[in-house]
Amino acid sequence: MEEKQTAGAHKLTITGRRSGTITGVADVLSFDVGEIILETELGMLTIKGQELHVNRLTLEQGEVDIDGKIDSLVYSGSAGSKGKESFLGRLFK
Repeated sequence: MEEKQTAGAHKLTITGRRSGTITGVADVLSFDVGEIILETELGMLTIKGQELHVNRLTLEQGEVDIDGKIDSLVYSGSAGSKGKESFLGRLFK
C-alpha cells in the first residue's frame, strides 16, 4: 500500500537511536557529525548526537535519512511561523 504525503505532513521515525527517517523536510540548514538542523513543516528540528551522517536527502519528496548516535531532537519555532522570516534573517537580528 502506497503512503500519500499531504501538504503539512511530517513524520519522524527513529530506530534504536542509531538511524532515522524524517519526512516533511523543507530544507537542510546545516549538518556536521555533531548536529543536523532541518527546516520541517512543523518548525526547525535540531538533531544532536555523535557520528551523525545524512545518508539520503530528497527535498523534492521532503525526506531525509540519517544515521549515527542520536542524543536529542529539539523542535523550535512553529508551523505557522514558516516562511515569515528566513533563518539568516533571524540569525542576524
